Amino acid sequence: MALPKIIALHLPILKVLSDEKEHELKEVRERIADLLELSGEELTLRVASGQQTQYASLIGWARTNLLNAKAIENPRRGYLKITERGKQLCERNIEITYAILIETSPEFAEHERARAAKKGAKTSPPDSSFNSETDTPPQETMERMYQLLNDQLAEELLSEIFDQTPYFFEKLVLDLMEAMGYGSGLKTQDSHDGGIDGIIHEDKLGFNLIYVQAKRWAAERTIERSDIQQFLGAMAGPPKVEKGLFITTAKFSKGAREFAESQHIILVDGKQLTKLMIEHGVGVSVQKTYNLKRIDSDYFADN
Repeated sequence: MALPKIIALHLPILKVLSDEKEHELKEVRERIADLLELSGEELTLRVASGQQTQYASLIGWARTNLLNAKAIENPRRGYLKITERGKQLCERNIEITYAILIETSPEFAEHERARAAKKGAKTSPPDSSFNSETDTPPQETMERMYQLLNDQLAEELLSEIFDQTPYFFEKLVLDLMEAMGYGSGLKTQDSHDGGIDGIIHEDKLGFNLIYVQAKRWAAERTIERSDIQQFLGAMAGPPKVEKGLFITTAKFSKGAREFAESQHIILVDGKQLTKLMIEHGVGVSVQKTYNLKRIDSDYFADN
């Protein structure tokens, strides 16, 4: 089964706490996972940033909602306890939606109104400010938007590359290699097909060599196994080079990838090329930075 939505976790949390005792958050998570029969794979899925599991993130937001609604409380650090309002909600034994939390909790309603006001919402109901259609935590939404923007940027980069001269593509490859920490020494040869060939040092001291072939070919073109076989022949020298890197704006066939893997040749297609450019800051610049912060538990634990 798929991971539950946030609203589907409100009632299970209250049920675990219905004995009116204090329960550690970790215990609550584990008991709900058993209650919902979540698989090990589902419990280990991580958010895009990799900082925590998706399940822990969902439980965290459901807990926050119930705390804001005064349905539960934190009697001490890391522990939860049900309140009288929470007991009443639990007894209804129905899915506790945002509408129900707003209806039963003036505090939650005010919290949602304030959040909607910050977002500039004028006519939307309070609970719609949380993206109730997808029920996605804000952090997850930010990470998905970040990925979407990067995907769009990658497409724009590829388009820009095709608008430039072959010489520019040669310079781009050199700049990317340098940004990735490789040494200098690429001796270029014009292959008369929109690409370059050469040898580059794997490290700045030049102990090991890598044969590089870079082809600015049409994005829809497919590089076949035979192309990689020719590349392997070029690696035979002189000088003989044991490591190869084939960079292109096009794409590789399955046969090409299988052959390259068997020969320890690294393939970089147009999609990965633009990803590396973004990752290493080649041809892109930072427009704006957002720092997403969280509670420093160690700071509060010492007091």
